[in-house]
Amino acid sequence: MLHYMGRRLLQLIPVLLGMSFIVFMLIRAIPGNPAQVILGQQATKEAVEALNASLGLDQPWFTQYFRYLGGVLQGDLGVSLRTKLPVSEEIFPYLAATAELALFAMIIAVIIGVNAGIISAWFQNSWFDYTAMVIALIGVSVPVFWLGLMEQWAFSVKLDWFPSSGRENVRDPITPITHFYLIDTLIQGRFDQFTEVLKRLVLPGMALATIPMAIIARMTRSSMLEVMRSDYVRTARAKGQKMFVVVYKHALKNAIIPVLTIIGLQTGLLLGGAILTETIFSWPGIGRYIYEAIGFRDYPVIQSGILVIAFIFIMINLIVDLLYTVIDPRIKYK
Repeated sequence: MLHYMGRRLLQLIPVLLGMSFIVFMLIRAIPGNPAQVILGQQATKEAVEALNASLGLDQPWFTQYFRYLGGVLQGDLGVSLRTKLPVSEEIFPYLAATAELALFAMIIAVIIGVNAGIISAWFQNSWFDYTAMVIALIGVSVPVFWLGLMEQWAFSVKLDWFPSSGRENVRDPITPITHFYLIDTLIQGRFDQFTEVLKRLVLPGMALATIPMAIIARMTRSSMLEVMRSDYVRTARAKGQKMFVVVYKHALKNAIIPVLTIIGLQTGLLLGGAILTETIFSWPGIGRYIYEAIGFRDYPVIQSGILVIAFIFIMINLIVDLLYTVIDPRIKYK
């Protein structure tokens, strides 16, 4: 196991190097000059050139890349061209906001998706099966931005059940400790703020959970149908075990492996693909952080933000691979 983990971690090096180089080259293909954006369109040519020199943007691309790479290896992600703050310090609150939203969405997606898939397989070709699969198909097809807007209209404007946007009540700001607001409010004993944060998570969380929920439900159903036809399931039923025990204790354990793969992939995708949801609900996450940086041609923020997301995505997949051995002892990594 340790040998396998070491080999997988070594594989991170070329992947992250390749990712950093691709991102570095692509963002420099974006039209516009960061110095011009910072100084404004009325700035003189001399001022723009002077700022380019002070930022090191007048150097050859390979010099800039290796300088950036050397900083990353030392834990220095650079300094934001817009805010003048170190990216390594500035990025974490945004990353925590997205992680909290993505994890909340995945909890919803896993609980509903897995159980919907199990019940659909259990009662194959029933009204529930057809209804669940039609809803799953709609869930995959509906654009997230449209669903988010409809949620705001229905549950915020018409019913006034949930706040329409934002991560906290600006009149009662949260004192950040870990920057995961659900945890911070519990640490401080502010259960009123905990409830407020939870309410603000519901609408963006449901919008973000729709696609992974649908994919998980369909994959669970497919995997469960295959397992339910196995001999050991028929044997367990013949011994008189209740169907609930057969499905959730025996069949699910063997059907969960491909579902776990989907859960890992979707979690990684949510971290990097939440920008539409964050924009609609004014959620201060890393997606919006990188999007705004693109508008300002803030190279260090764009490079570091994408690199951090790529690293987390790879680590999530490594964790999923290791969980296989916990769920199924027959799987061994040598």
